[in-house]
Amino acid sequence: MFRALKNKGTSWIAAGLALFANAGCERKPTVSPTSAPVLVVQAGTRDVPVYREWIGTLSGFENADIRARVSGHLIKRDYEEGALVKQGDVLFEIDPRPFEVALAEAQSELEEGRAVQLASQAEADRSRELFKKKVISEKEFINKTQLNQSKLSKVRALEAAVGQAQLNLQFCQVLSPVDGIAAVAKAQVGDLVGTSSNTVLTSVSTLDPVKVIFPISEEEYLLASARVAEIIRRPLHERPESVELILATGKPFPHKGRLLSVDLNVSTSTGTILVTALLKNPGSLLRPGQFARARVMTSVLEQAVVVPQRAVAEIQGSCQVAVISADGRGEIRPVTTGTREGADWVITHGLKAGETVVVEGFQNVRPGIPLSTSPWTPPALPAAPGAVEAPAQPAPGAP
Repeated sequence: MFRALKNKGTSWIAAGLALFANAGCERKPTVSPTSAPVLVVQAGTRDVPVYREWIGTLSGFENADIRARVSGHLIKRDYEEGALVKQGDVLFEIDPRPFEVALAEAQSELEEGRAVQLASQAEADRSRELFKKKVISEKEFINKTQLNQSKLSKVRALEAAVGQAQLNLQFCQVLSPVDGIAAVAKAQVGDLVGTSSNTVLTSVSTLDPVKVIFPISEEEYLLASARVAEIIRRPLHERPESVELILATGKPFPHKGRLLSVDLNVSTSTGTILVTALLKNPGSLLRPGQFARARVMTSVLEQAVVVPQRAVAEIQGSCQVAVISADGRGEIRPVTTGTREGADWVITHGLKAGETVVVEGFQNVRPGIPLSTSPWTPPALPAAPGAVEAPAQPAPGAP
């Protein structure tokens, strides 16, 4: 009986060993990691312009504050607010009646003065004849002549008074001194204007061309002083259109500006000097007081290494790119970036021309994981109206 139990236990052990042996034979072999898909491009080189930008303020080429030159009550506003006005157009009218009266009075006094002077002139002429005949003394002759000269001076003063009265009457019509856009009126019909406060009635600004004024640092001015002096020596129409304007929308203004002037003084509070550029403004799109970025090309980087901006990952203030090695594996590498040029980014350190970088699929780059690379194609420009748009490129790993 004991022998039977022993043999039975031995058979159970053998069966168990066989079972484990079979399980070991059925284990699947280890599978190597699959290749992760990425889109790549080779780092290229080209000459890249370097730009500097400053925040500028727009101003009219000519800005005129319109004030009354005589004191009186406004009786009419002759212009449309915000409309284009020409030099000499009537903007406001002041009640002319007091000035018409003053002119009539001055003319009357002038006529009286002329009549008196004509009488004194006759006396002077008669005394000259009598003096030649030795009828009157020299002293009497001189007195008659001097009296006539006094009357002549009086007439000239009265003529000047008439001229001033005529000017005052003309000043009752407030004219625009320049061509431009007229602002909203700050005085209304019925207001007393031309008093000691001399309130501004409105403003007129010439907006085509328009000025952009921006401050540059003293160091920037010293570095560019020779170039600036060479440009300013030329006539304005021969100066290069080198100042580009970036509007609040982020889009560049279609017309570039010419350097107009550099201010005399450096600000002691900011250490900057004001630079003014002049640019065309058809349609008066730009208005005084607007802010815009003035951009100027300062130099050119020759044969700079460039990659698409989408190939650069910004992580915690540092920039990285994924570089594909010769064996098809990826390496995360820190780089130093420079200026941006269109959709590309200049790499100043950490990458060489010709190296392959990942543009799409950066998240698939892992140590030791092989990569399946495909060339990256830049996105197409916006299609023209009526054109058929090309299909979008599928993302890495998409079916």
